[in-house]
Amino acid sequence: MLDQQMKEIDVLIRARYSLLYVVSPEENRVTRALAEIAHREGKRLLAWTETMGLYSALAQVPPEPDEATTDPIAALEKIRLREEPAIYLLKDFPFFLEHRYDKSSTVIRKLRDLANALRTTYATVVLLSPRLFLPPELEKEVTVLDFDLPGLPELGELLDQALKALEEEPEVEVDLSEEDREAVLKAALGLTLDEAENVFARCVVEKKGFDVRDILAEKKQIIRKSGALEYYEATERMDNIGGLDTLKGWLRRRALAFSEKARDFGLPAPKGVLLLGVQGCGKSLTAKAVAGLWKMPLLRLDVGSVFAGLVGSSEENMRRAIKMAEAVSPAVLWVDEIEKGLSGARSSGQLDSGVTARVFSTLTTWLQEKTKPVFVVATANDISALPPELLRKGRFDEIFFVDLPGEAERREVFTIHLRKRKRNPEDFDLARLARESKGFSGAEIEQAVISALYYAFEHDREITTEDILGALQETVPLSVTMREEIGELRKWAQGRARFASAGAEG
Repeated sequence: MLDQQMKEIDVLIRARYSLLYVVSPEENRVTRALAEIAHREGKRLLAWTETMGLYSALAQVPPEPDEATTDPIAALEKIRLREEPAIYLLKDFPFFLEHRYDKSSTVIRKLRDLANALRTTYATVVLLSPRLFLPPELEKEVTVLDFDLPGLPELGELLDQALKALEEEPEVEVDLSEEDREAVLKAALGLTLDEAENVFARCVVEKKGFDVRDILAEKKQIIRKSGALEYYEATERMDNIGGLDTLKGWLRRRALAFSEKARDFGLPAPKGVLLLGVQGCGKSLTAKAVAGLWKMPLLRLDVGSVFAGLVGSSEENMRRAIKMAEAVSPAVLWVDEIEKGLSGARSSGQLDSGVTARVFSTLTTWLQEKTKPVFVVATANDISALPPELLRKGRFDEIFFVDLPGEAERREVFTIHLRKRKRNPEDFDLARLARESKGFSGAEIEQAVISALYYAFEHDREITTEDILGALQETVPLSVTMREEIGELRKWAQGRARFASAGAEG
């Protein structure tokens, strides 16, 4: 049975589109889907690789290489001369369109000629590659289609096959409830069909059952290999954040907004928030905590690693990261210190041939138009470095300014970090600590507690209020060393952003 994306390819083939470009790393899955289309349309399915040349993609026995068609130019000529109705699946072919291949101009011209020759035939050429690269000469000739990663129905079929295999194992009983089944399938979202099959098979062999933690561990490795994304365990809780009551309340009210009940009520899925403000005041911690609050996977987008050396690779890296985040959805996507990766967008044309501008455009367009439930938490310390387009309404649901904690919030921060290190906060003069730490960020308060612990440990005694006060006195807070910059931040935030806390330091 064809899913929606393959129905689109089926329509284009029946409409006699000459050249299609399918972006996907899943050769086997795309081949099976094209085989189904070819069967329905009464066409042959022929594949091509540089190592095998042209061969029948449905051959039961692996064919011998066709040396006469391993050259891409020779293969295109052979396709032009064939007259039978067919679908030609050319794997990894976009490499031969890049200028680093010495005959790329000839391949491009040959492909354009072939596109014209196939318009009156019942043959279609499908280029298949995990990444998108299209030279300007072919932009009007080729139709590009994204082949999404498998969804819950396909993964469910694969899980049923794995369960069936377990049923044949003697003395093995697997009782997978509907709730457990859903958890396993959601954990597998974001994997290719082959990757999911490998993970399920490993669970069968090692555990004789299915453990969501094993699937998530494998998934974490696979996501890391994507380069731009990193999978984080959602271990932080909102209770670990001192202050920021306005922001935390805003997030808690949206905890159920990703449910079907919310859709039926007419609520759109939340898009995300941009957290601006002073370093060390809980912006990154909030990104981690919201994933735990909403029980969603947390993905961190490293904007710096998006940029690569090859022309066109940076844009493709961003598109691939976005596709991975959407495949894992519902999810939280954390973009930390976004200004560092996109600060050169406005002068990109002079500095890097427009690469940063194109990557920025890809990201902002997605932020505006995305329909999948991916909640973006972007953090920034330097507002002046942010492109103004990012601050436009519609990219994010809300822009919050995170300021230095006020006295009551500092007391809460001390309580959190003392309790985190197995100390009873009631044994300390929290009121005095909160007063004496005016101008300190949450991160600086944490470091003061840690420094005091080191001092007490060195003297083989328990930590005291005086130890923490001593650590505070030895520290020059960021609010002093960057007084002018923080003043500018607060001035900018007035009327432009919502304050994350009512009790912040003014």
